[in-house]
Amino acid sequence: MAKDKKSFILYADAIHTIEKLSDADAGQLLKHLMRYVNDQNPVTDNPLVDIAFEPIKQQLKRDLVKFEDVKVKRSEAGKAGASKRWHLPSNDSKDKQSITKIAVTDTVTVISKDINKRKQEFASDLTSFVGTYGKVMIREFYDYWTEHGDRDKKMRFEKEKSFNLELRLERWNKNVQERNKPKFNLPTTIID
Repeated sequence: MAKDKKSFILYADAIHTIEKLSDADAGQLLKHLMRYVNDQNPVTDNPLVDIAFEPIKQQLKRDLVKFEDVKVKRSEAGKAGASKRWHLPSNDSKDKQSITKIAVTDTVTVISKDINKRKQEFASDLTSFVGTYGKVMIREFYDYWTEHGDRDKKMRFEKEKSFNLELRLERWNKNVQERNKPKFNLPTTIID
């Protein structure tokens, strides 16, 4: 059997063979089977047990081959799923990296770039929106989202879990319009 395999399938149709054995021989067959699946390499002197066990043994071997095949396929599917989820490189042996390594590498790449260069890249991304939102609003947006402390390695926008520039600009614009709405004071009636 397979090393460290904790279970096996005994098919119900084996009853046809087992029913033909005496209770003593059926008990020996059960013990022989359990020794086999626990890698004890049993040997029996009883020819009836040997004959009855042979088809069971062959089925166990076929099932083991299927089990190993399924195990490999599930492993590959798991790796493919992880690769797809974490946008890892393809399954080539030279491209294999752990998810942790990828995450650390990406973080190091972001941090290692000069913060001023990253600010320029952010400003460059914003230039296409100047026509839509105006220079003043884009500058305020830029100043807010590129804020960082002296020891910070990331700017405010880099600390967000998700940051879609277009959606953030739309929300920013709505908030600016909301703040700039005139506040109407309702006239109070003067009682004479």
